[in-house]
Amino acid sequence: MKSIKFSAILAISGLVAGCAQQPNQVAASYVSPSTYDGRSCANLLQERNEIVGRVNQLTSEQKEAATTDAVLTGVALVVFWPAAIGLAATKDNATALSAAKGNYDAITAKMTQKGCALPPEPVAPSPVATEEKKKRSWE
Repeated sequence: MKSIKFSAILAISGLVAGCAQQPNQVAASYVSPSTYDGRSCANLLQERNEIVGRVNQLTSEQKEAATTDAVLTGVALVVFWPAAIGLAATKDNATALSAAKGNYDAITAKMTQKGCALPPEPVAPSPVATEEKKKRSWE
């Protein structure tokens, strides 16, 4: 009986450990700003814009993978344990996302060092504005 409980706990631990992280939990890897030495402000801005697109794409893919993993884990733990096989089918982009975030930080640091004009950072909507929008979504 104890070995069955231990096996179940071990299996659950393995399932949870194999899940893709949410994109906001993926830290940027370090990329030296010197990687971008010798580039003009216009070139840096173009690279930064390309990296922003890549980060957005990877963030979307990572969020989808993390959500799928969470659902499959819940189903596997509560209803049907063979659903855990689906966890291996999701693509975890955490490494690529971490590298893209690191390049974004390095380009931004290099632009700041060179005195280049930085585009404004996107501003997240306030929770109040989001709630108001939800209330009016039927209009």
